[in-house]
Amino acid sequence: MRDRIEKSISHVQQWVEARGYRGYDPGDGLTSFLRPLTFGNLFAERLLQQAIWKSPINVRPLVGVKPLDSTKGRGFMAWGYTLLHQSTGDDGFRQKAAHCLEWLDGARERDQAGHCWGNHFDFSTRSGCMRAHTPTIVWSGLIGQAYIAAYERFRDPRHLEICDSICRWILTLPREKTPTGNCLSYTGVFQNSVHNSNLLGAALLAKTGRLTGNTHYLEVARDAARYSCTRLRSDGSWWYGEDPKYHWIDNFHTAYNLDSLRRYIDATGDQSLSPHLARGYEYFKAIFFEPSGRPRYYHDRTYPVDIQCAAQAIDTFAFFSDRDPAALSIAMKVADWTIANMQDRTGYFYYREYPMMKARTPYFHWGQATMFKALSHLLVKLGAKSPAPRQPAFAGTAS
Repeated sequence: MRDRIEKSISHVQQWVEARGYRGYDPGDGLTSFLRPLTFGNLFAERLLQQAIWKSPINVRPLVGVKPLDSTKGRGFMAWGYTLLHQSTGDDGFRQKAAHCLEWLDGARERDQAGHCWGNHFDFSTRSGCMRAHTPTIVWSGLIGQAYIAAYERFRDPRHLEICDSICRWILTLPREKTPTGNCLSYTGVFQNSVHNSNLLGAALLAKTGRLTGNTHYLEVARDAARYSCTRLRSDGSWWYGEDPKYHWIDNFHTAYNLDSLRRYIDATGDQSLSPHLARGYEYFKAIFFEPSGRPRYYHDRTYPVDIQCAAQAIDTFAFFSDRDPAALSIAMKVADWTIANMQDRTGYFYYREYPMMKARTPYFHWGQATMFKALSHLLVKLGAKSPAPRQPAFAGTAS
């Protein structure tokens, strides 16, 4: 299984690097030359975006959507390279991680109070249109975790400085204040309370606060973690958000919540929230996976089988493998199913599986970068040794 994971990582790494870290994104449809036909109407823009996004075939080359840079994709690649350096000791991975992190430093949104990142395209949602380069706490929090991982591995003080800068930006975001905790907003444009973004912010604030001694970061993180934990449902699940329009329960957002809550607890030692973590984890493990390892998207149905669900499941079970003796075997089972069913022979991972077909569009951050990081994390947990010299593609020196 280790050999299979190594080959899978090598193939997807080569696929990403050969394209200069650029690719398609599920939400990039508004970069199409068809957008003027929507006349700026939000509903029409959403229809166009969804039509391109949900098409079973990749229509982007036909409607003028071109591969773009992805800040979140670069963050996951940097995180994966850092993990591969931990697994193999190959300095080529350190250099590639540094390259991606330097690129991200230069690609930050410079009109903000600190380091932060967003999409390279407009994105229309039911809440409104999020303009290109609008920073989000999801993108910035996850990229911040890549910087944290690199700092702990390589001890470059610049990486911690950037984490501190991200936290300064997080503190500028609106917050929903309640008697049972405060929710960090998804963006700074308007208050938007959802659990995964709130907990991602809490996790980065907590870890950076511990590393820098900033007690204010720890206080804000505690309030954010309390908000989401007090809204954990009786069965151990979270809604995506508390507003009725956000009342669904899905695989990968639940996993984001679990990873972030554990990072908060690990950083602060706040064991009062450990029972919430345990309940959420047991729900996640029991509900979202079939015996074959195929991940389910929603709590009450399997399809569409999404590559993000697979990647985040592998990552989360690898993360919890030191606490749950069954976690590593589940991670391997999900990885085995995903490599067998969702990886193309050219190296990239498919977007989705439906009952009668597969959507094979090659997204960069959504499938390739997240799987690269997840499989690299799993490799670390398997205790992989450095590959033999005859495997230069896996040694991290190809470009």
